[in-house]
Amino acid sequence: MLDLPHPERVDVAPFQLALAYSQYFYIIGNMETKTVVEQLAALAQETRLAAWRLLVEAGPAGLTVGSIGEALGVPPATLSFHLKTLANAGLVTTRQEGRFIHCVADFSVMHGLLGFLGENCCGGADCSPATLANNKRKSA
Repeated sequence: MLDLPHPERVDVAPFQLALAYSQYFYIIGNMETKTVVEQLAALAQETRLAAWRLLVEAGPAGLTVGSIGEALGVPPATLSFHLKTLANAGLVTTRQEGRFIHCVADFSVMHGLLGFLGENCCGGADCSPATLANNKRKSA
């Protein structure tokens, strides 16, 4: 989730605040429920989830289809089916480089999905792990 400044902070210039919240809306506010359902459905399968996590770990460089198959021990035809499902959901992009196909996780889509899922968490109250730990210490 984006780290947005509180609207009443005086040390943040108004244009910075407006920019931060417009970026938040661009990433989170434009998420359609149907899109989120498609993305979650694509991830709701063991092989696809494992492939996507490998791609997220690999970062912007991504991985070749062959290296994903080797890491997961999945036959090429099966892997192709699963990667196509991830690509159709917008979670993965592919590019051809010579004889190899490189797959890359789409990090803006990932952040949008995670932001959508946590958008109204705790009714807007700060429920970060640090805050929860501090509250536990205070009540003990």
